[in-house]
Amino acid sequence: MTRNYSGLEPLGWSRWFTQRAAQHSLQTFARVAAVDRQQLLMIDDSGTYRAKLSGSYLYQSEGRDMPCVGDWVSVERQPGDDFAMVQGLLQRKTALRRRAVGVTGEEQLIAANIDCVFIVQSCHYDFNPKRLQRYVVMVADGGAEARVVLTKTDLVSAETLAEQLAELDRLGLAVPPLTVSSVTGEGIARLESSLLAGQTYCFVGSSGVGKSTLVNRLLGRARLDTAAVSASGEGRHTTVRRELVMLDSGAMVIDNPGMREFGIVAAEESIEAGFADIGRLAAACRYRDCGHNGEPGCAIALALESGELSREQWENYQKLRGEAEFFHMTHAERRRKDRDFGKMIKTVKKNLRR
Repeated sequence: MTRNYSGLEPLGWSRWFTQRAAQHSLQTFARVAAVDRQQLLMIDDSGTYRAKLSGSYLYQSEGRDMPCVGDWVSVERQPGDDFAMVQGLLQRKTALRRRAVGVTGEEQLIAANIDCVFIVQSCHYDFNPKRLQRYVVMVADGGAEARVVLTKTDLVSAETLAEQLAELDRLGLAVPPLTVSSVTGEGIARLESSLLAGQTYCFVGSSGVGKSTLVNRLLGRARLDTAAVSASGEGRHTTVRRELVMLDSGAMVIDNPGMREFGIVAAEESIEAGFADIGRLAAACRYRDCGHNGEPGCAIALALESGELSREQWENYQKLRGEAEFFHMTHAERRRKDRDFGKMIKTVKKNLRR
């Protein structure tokens, strides 16, 4: 008998998850709202409560694929227990990930099961199209929709804002950027109207661009900590953990600690999605396998020569592709070494038993 999960739909559950829930022995599911060291804050149709990872889950996962904010997990909750026990992790529909800082061949999961990611940049000192494209590539690789939000429009002139929007327009974004000011309220209603009940949204960007302030405006109250702006007009980093919060409209949002630097782990097609202008030009090359290195009829070369494609944009595209290729190469090498080490341990144990 198929369980009715309609009570979880306001929290982001859909038929997609129902189809995969049958693979789990436990049919009680909850969503991860926050992760605090070894504890998880869970939310389901009964409310919020704490949970821990069961020993069997830790053993089977071998310390990998730990639940993150936005995940759906199967839980066992006994009457009178202070904590529920997480027994399984439901397959993720989408994921937001980056290369872990300072670690070669490793990736860090940021959030899961997000419908749309808002990439937030300040119009003041944070505006950086190159970094924005990194975010677009990261979002595309995880399968979510990417939207761009420019904040602090009250700190720049109308002329500067128009120039920035024109620069972003040349990037070929799928959806025009939203411009907002948490001080004047400009654009807040437009942003709020785009958030749909039962959908999950994530806000990412550098520290101090106003993500938490923006989420607080959407909440209508000071739920997330913020700090006073500096003398330059830029905010200070305040968010220290990721947390899923519910808006009065029924939409869910995840605020994130600032990420000024992050490495690309995306596949080639995800990088193409972040550079729509280059993808459009490459499709016009004479040869399908054109390497864009001076081959006859190369549309990229012609665009660079005519100025239709800027040299800076092309170099940024090549840099991100190189990073992604290096990550996947080192990741594959690390996995190969792990397999070889595992085989060696098995051989040693076998010889000791003789």
